[in-house]
Amino acid sequence: MYVQNKLTNMATTITHEIGTWDTFHNNGPFPTKILYETSLEEKGNMPSVTDRYNDAAAEIQRLLKAALDNHEGFRAYGSAWSLSHIAHQKDNMHFNAAMNLKKSISADELHPGTTYLQENLFLFQCGNVIKEISNFLFENGKSLKATGASNGQTIAGCVSTGVHGSALDVGAMQDSVVGINLIIGNGADDIVYLERHTKPVLNDVFANRIKARVIRNDGLFNAALVSLGSFGFIHGLVIETEDRFLLNRYVKKLDKDTALHLAQTMAFEDSDFSVPGETDADGKPNRPFHYKVFINPYVNDTEYAIEVMYKKPYHSGYPDPVPLIKTSVYRDLILLFVSIAERFKNSIPTLIKFLQSAALPPIDFQVTGTLGEIFWDAGYQGNAFACSIGVDIKDSAKALELLANLAKTEGPIPGIYAMRFVKQSKATLAFTRFPVTCMIEIDGLNWNPKTDKLISLPNFCTRIIEVFQANNISFTEHWGKNADWSFPGLVKCMYGDNAQLWQQYRCALLRKETADLFSNDFLQNIGLSEYLTDVPDGFAKSIL
Repeated sequence: MYVQNKLTNMATTITHEIGTWDTFHNNGPFPTKILYETSLEEKGNMPSVTDRYNDAAAEIQRLLKAALDNHEGFRAYGSAWSLSHIAHQKDNMHFNAAMNLKKSISADELHPGTTYLQENLFLFQCGNVIKEISNFLFENGKSLKATGASNGQTIAGCVSTGVHGSALDVGAMQDSVVGINLIIGNGADDIVYLERHTKPVLNDVFANRIKARVIRNDGLFNAALVSLGSFGFIHGLVIETEDRFLLNRYVKKLDKDTALHLAQTMAFEDSDFSVPGETDADGKPNRPFHYKVFINPYVNDTEYAIEVMYKKPYHSGYPDPVPLIKTSVYRDLILLFVSIAERFKNSIPTLIKFLQSAALPPIDFQVTGTLGEIFWDAGYQGNAFACSIGVDIKDSAKALELLANLAKTEGPIPGIYAMRFVKQSKATLAFTRFPVTCMIEIDGLNWNPKTDKLISLPNFCTRIIEVFQANNISFTEHWGKNADWSFPGLVKCMYGDNAQLWQQYRCALLRKETADLFSNDFLQNIGLSEYLTDVPDGFAKSIL
């Protein structure tokens, strides 16, 4: 059953009474009362991008008022790629994908003190999928700085869950965000635009055009970056881009010791490892844009498959890389695992026996493409699991050893591992919180612990935390992936005082009723839903 709301010249919302909701990878289903889908007014009826953007904001505020009047919760989601229950809300959920306006920033909207280039700044509405953003930017001679392993997530979902990117020296998805437009309630002052006060970007002309009040405050901005969907409805994000570029991608075999030494040091220029043509004038290896290590935890390989990419100036005329990327088994960890598992669809135990005796598939070819082409579609939709644990690179080899031993001694589990490396983020609850974070990813297919006679996924997730704590290794867990999110003191363990700091900023920005509005079971499970009333004055005030 659905009900359509439509008045003259305004955004349209369809209301579905759905009963249950599920993620893209079937990690539910979860009980859910209402699903909303809002579509923008047609361009022919409302030509101005800004007018359609503001019209959509008014419609979202109408929906928020209805939820507040009913004392219910409200949560937005995009592509539903998170494997945790972070996107779920039992009362009201909003599907954002049709809200995909894109706008370049004009010269009269720049803050007089900004250091950003106008040509690199764009406003993207929440429902824009990474793929369509990449295509739009390419047509404008620009590119995102980094993405996740693939391109199917919405921009608001990527940023609010801290999708961790793909580059050693760039940062995660949220680290290209320079402005955040939030809708935090249904009142006249409940449309806000956030920036850092130490790095202002846009002026009051821009804020007035989107009918927002400005708050420039580093602490609040950093807390709201990885908001877990709980600082309000993320309506739009101002993103800093760069000139489009190419990536030369290689998959090689590298001896295990060298691969792990690089994982712990990032000292590529002093390494014996080099790729022909990817060296400097003195013959020393260039530092790659991206480095990834693939590991089968059940086999003591002397060599690992590694993926390296090198950044190059853009030029036209290179061969279309997409046909090759589409067939690359090393494109995404879950796709690699699925390619291995194809012949064992009906038997998880047989699949695990194969993993215990087999090396990873042969290495790939070399290919060149843009960021959007190399990190292309990873369209596997099925019952999958994914864990991702972040550690300081100095702990990467030890952490990998612990996790591999866990899979072998307390498992087995139907999954394989990879390591990726990303620069530290300033976001208060960033998954990438270490100077360089090594993400140890574990992806595979869900299993039935009773019929397959294996450890359960929840128990495996609990043991990950216990093993890291027992070995005094600091870690984080990816907000959008499988973990024991109810583990006592988990967020305090991962983030220390930053956990309460994030909570204080959230409570300073929101009223009690709107904090409840944007809460959900996930926020309660991790212990961050409590509304704090003793927040120091000024936490949500503009400093500039």
